[in-house]
Amino acid sequence: MLLAAATAVRAGQRVVDFGAGVGAAALAVAQRERAIDLVMVEIDPGLATLASANAALNDIAAEVLTLDVTAGASTFAAAGLGPDSVDVVLMNPPFNDSLRQQASPDAARRIAHEATATTLESWIHAARRILKPGGVLTLIWRADAIAEVLAALDRGFGSVAMQPVHGVASAPAIRILVRAIKGGRAPTQIFASVMLNDAAGVPNQQAQAVLAGKALLALAAL
Repeated sequence: MLLAAATAVRAGQRVVDFGAGVGAAALAVAQRERAIDLVMVEIDPGLATLASANAALNDIAAEVLTLDVTAGASTFAAAGLGPDSVDVVLMNPPFNDSLRQQASPDAARRIAHEATATTLESWIHAARRILKPGGVLTLIWRADAIAEVLAALDRGFGSVAMQPVHGVASAPAIRILVRAIKGGRAPTQIFASVMLNDAAGVPNQQAQAVLAGKALLALAAL
């Protein structure tokens, strides 16, 4: 829901969600603006089936592609995602560090959650390839690895804007939401942090509204 609340879309745009899972983020975006051309990309056939079902249950028109985000340009083009053809990409790449966390014994869960050394770069490269010039990428990543995001975005993206997310107001950020524009040249911006809970652990009302799909984050304003 944080990713959805950070993603700005307009009617008529082609919007692609990488690693869509069951479709939660993409469908939340489409609930705000139904007149988009929505494509959800998911490597797991079972999750892709659920994403299709969830779209139908919410009466949202969406194409679901069972596709590896790291596949080559020809595979993407064959699936209808050619170069410079998309207005918005949103993504929640696998970001658990396999060197610091125990891997799940379930292969599907490992693919969904565990990052390799090239995961982020590969996903951002795929987004850069299909986005039109001026197209927008929105992603969420581990806050302690923001340097990896900036390094990957340095090739082809600019006008970067970031918004940290804190689980508790008194603790360091746990996630970072990032918006970048293909070919953008504006200075980098850092927006006020999102506090899910105050220092005492009490849920933040504004954050709760975002999580309930009733409010947007600053990154959604272009």
